[in-house]
Amino acid sequence: MKLVLKGIIPPMITPLTADGNLDIDGVQRLIEHLISGGVHGIFLLGTNGEGPSLTYELRKELISYSCKFVAGRIPVLVGITDTSFLGSLDIAEHAKKAGADAVVVAPPYYFPISENEMIEYLECLAPKLPLPFMMYNMPSCTKIHLTIKTVKRAKELGAIGIKDSSGDMGYLNSLIEEFKDSPDFPIIVGTESFLSETIRKGGHGAVAGGANFVPGLFVDLYNASVQNNNLVIDELNKKVKYIYDTIYSVGKYESRVTKGIKSALSVMDICEDHMALPLRRFENGDREKIKSYMNEV
Repeated sequence: MKLVLKGIIPPMITPLTADGNLDIDGVQRLIEHLISGGVHGIFLLGTNGEGPSLTYELRKELISYSCKFVAGRIPVLVGITDTSFLGSLDIAEHAKKAGADAVVVAPPYYFPISENEMIEYLECLAPKLPLPFMMYNMPSCTKIHLTIKTVKRAKELGAIGIKDSSGDMGYLNSLIEEFKDSPDFPIIVGTESFLSETIRKGGHGAVAGGANFVPGLFVDLYNASVQNNNLVIDELNKKVKYIYDTIYSVGKYESRVTKGIKSALSVMDICEDHMALPLRRFENGDREKIKSYMNEV
């Protein structure tokens, strides 16, 4: 059966213990929280999942337990992006064995690469992948903004969609326009404030970080957007804006979004907010701000 990607697919955070191990109970509680909130899938080991900061062993452990706890109820997507080509394939093979449904491919980070090098990379990688793959445009972390030419070549190589986290609405619109006649190639936005506009333009959903702690809000916004219910869309977008202005604005570093999401889940007693180095969780003062804001949310 062909995998259909649409709706709200949270970039699931990775619950960790104080000593840096996987918080297995936290993983289970979080997955049940997401599924009960109505999400349409989960995305492991993305940016909010701190994937690049985790050992291969811990990544594999997260994949195995997540697939076990999801038990086929929703699709599981696994980020395999790595500086090592063989490392990416190793995680992809493990994802297949664990029961994941697809993998997510962003450009390998650290070295700045050209468009031609990215296409050649995909031409080497795609035939070796054991699962369907989705593209991931994340220029702020990878030093390359995927061109339409690259995305079209990825589709020719078997890509089943793209997640765009560029924050560039013009680029997102160009993706939607380019692939408007390819309903089997969904355009998923990573900037959650773009969700309703993405659906209105013809996109298919969002990988919304805030859906980690308020999945129902984003599922409701997605449904209202599909139904073109402008009154509900306006009300729910006000709540999304509140999250941006509060939860995502605590702290002074760019890592504050991931920290804020984990801190919010800690306030909800779903998992602790321990981070993988080099990130560190909020200190008490900022955690109190999150708690206060979550009471309003």
